[in-house]
Amino acid sequence: MSLTLAQILKLPGLEEMAVRAGADKLYRRVRWPYVAENEGIAEWVVGGELVFITGINHARDEANLLSLVEDGVAVGIAGLVILTGGTFIHRIPPAVVNRAEALGLPLIEQPYLLKMVVVTHAIGTALVHMDHARHSQHDILGQLLSGDYPSLAIARQRAEHAQLPIERPRRLLVLRLSSVNALFEHCAPAVAEQRLQNIRQKVQHALEAWSQALPDPLPVVPLGDLFILLLPEHDTLGAELSALHQALRPLIEGLSLFMGLASRAEDCSRYRHALKEARQALNVAESLRPATGYCDFTELGVLRLLQAIDDRSVIDHFVQQTLGALIEPSRKHAFVLIRTLDALLRENGNALKASARLGVHRNTLNQRIQRIEQQTQQKLDDPVFRMNASVALLIWRMTEIPTKE
Repeated sequence: MSLTLAQILKLPGLEEMAVRAGADKLYRRVRWPYVAENEGIAEWVVGGELVFITGINHARDEANLLSLVEDGVAVGIAGLVILTGGTFIHRIPPAVVNRAEALGLPLIEQPYLLKMVVVTHAIGTALVHMDHARHSQHDILGQLLSGDYPSLAIARQRAEHAQLPIERPRRLLVLRLSSVNALFEHCAPAVAEQRLQNIRQKVQHALEAWSQALPDPLPVVPLGDLFILLLPEHDTLGAELSALHQALRPLIEGLSLFMGLASRAEDCSRYRHALKEARQALNVAESLRPATGYCDFTELGVLRLLQAIDDRSVIDHFVQQTLGALIEPSRKHAFVLIRTLDALLRENGNALKASARLGVHRNTLNQRIQRIEQQTQQKLDDPVFRMNASVALLIWRMTEIPTKE
């Protein structure tokens, strides 16, 4: 049961509530409202609350409000609401606003004339309605993902009633946190569990905010240790997933996160099959650890065979043996020969197309081909070398951080 801060601020009757800090974090979900009556809040919240500060029972000077901001960030509350204009807190000190902004904590000002009973009733009612709608949406998507539904026609009728746009083509993405064992090895179980749940909550909030910016978004579906997203397909999806992986890294506190992308699912009848594909791609990503953070099922091919090799050093040695001679660290563009070989193989050895792909003159390409053959002691028309180089390049593209030449 949750509602985003942005949705709360749009509820009828709450128009006078104003955001003072953390406006870019209003995608955070509120599990319930909590009125803080103690001096501090760290011992009384568990994360996800919208905390209201009235100042009625405790003096709320600048130092106390700053402490509440720090505590709120530490425990992962969704936001902080400070009531102002009455007898107790006349205004929010600028230092408190600045600190909340610096820490990324949504800070909302509520005038005392807006009664708490009105605010909590509006939020509570909306949470109940949202809970029913979200539960229904997750139930429908869960059935489609598992294939466990009474009939596809009924599932489609339910989806239409729940306003789920499931009939357009989608690419199913699964995400999973890795290295969780290390978290429990280095922390007491209770501490490790709390950190894990806080991390998962932050990741889910970020995924929901990211996916809501896409056309015809569908809810993020948590399933066991997975997060499942059903994304609209478009030309820049790969680059966007790589950027998403980079954006999530600061949230996972030293853990790892990998993603698997399924092939195109034409409609909801293919969701179950797409989930299987995405899981396979995820397993390969966790094994080969690509720099982009994800593997695309449509590009796996031989990588599914390489995944069966337990000793990663065998794969690394193969790549080094095949491509290592082409790396020229003393040059400004150390990987130019590798990228040239890649272009040639992608164009099936067609030098004209390869030179156009690289944006170089044909003579320049011929010079590079000579250097490739000299340094590898291999001929580009040797089918065995071309096969080895194609596999090595596939691994290299996944595991190397992309750089501009």
